[in-house]
Amino acid sequence: MSFRKKDPPGQEDFELAPREKEVLDLLAQGYLYKEIAERVSISFHTVNHCVERIFKKLQVRSRSEAILKYMKKS
Repeated sequence: MSFRKKDPPGQEDFELAPREKEVLDLLAQGYLYKEIAERVSISFHTVNHCVERIFKKLQVRSRSEAILKYMKKS
C-alpha cells in the first residue's frame, strides 16, 4: 500500500533542474548513460543519479515512460 500523495490529473508538477532536462533530452535522442556522461563531462554515476531523480519527479519507472511524459508536457 502506498501513502504517497499523487497529483491530480493535469496538476503534475515536475520541475526538472537544468541538468536533469539536459540529461532527459539526451536520453530522448537515444544516448546511453556512458555517452551522456562523456558529452556533458560528468561521471556515469552522476548520470545514473540524475536519471533516478528524473524518474522520481516524473513518477515513472522507465526511460521510455520518462521521455513520453516529459514530451507530453513540453
